[in-house]
Amino acid sequence: MWKILGEETLYLGIAETWKSRMLALAGDDEPSKEFKKILEDSEVEYLFNAISEEHTFFIRLKDEITPEQIQNMADVSLGILKALEYPCVAVEDVEQRYKVIITNYHEPEIIGLNKTEGYSSGAVFMPIISSLDAPGKPNMGL
Repeated sequence: MWKILGEETLYLGIAETWKSRMLALAGDDEPSKEFKKILEDSEVEYLFNAISEEHTFFIRLKDEITPEQIQNMADVSLGILKALEYPCVAVEDVEQRYKVIITNYHEPEIIGLNKTEGYSSGAVFMPIISSLDAPGKPNMGL
C-alpha cells in the first residue's frame, strides 16, 4: 500500500493526497498562510521514475507568482518535509526517494484542442532555418 505523508492512498490519488497533506501540515504563521493560498491555486502533478525509483511532485504555479513567493514556497515545503516523523513516500512501509519541483514552466501542447501554434510542425523553426541560408549571409565555414 502507498503512504503519502503518513496517509494511505491509491496510486491514482497520490498527487491529491500529497497536496491535501501539505496543506494540513503547514503552520499558521504568515509564510505558511501564503504557502497554503498559492498551493490551493496550483496544480500538483505526480511522476514515478521506475528506473531511478524516485517519486517526483511537481507544483505547477501560475505565471503571476513572484520569485520571492516561489522562495517562500520552497522554504515552507522544506520545513514541513524536514519536520516529518514518518516518510514522505512509503510503499509497503519502505521509505522511498522523492523530490519536489516548484515551477511555473508550462510545456507547449503539441497535439489536442489547445495546441500551441507552430509546435506541431516545423513552422516554429522556419525563422532560424531562413536566417541560415538568406542572401547576403557570410559563409563562416570557410
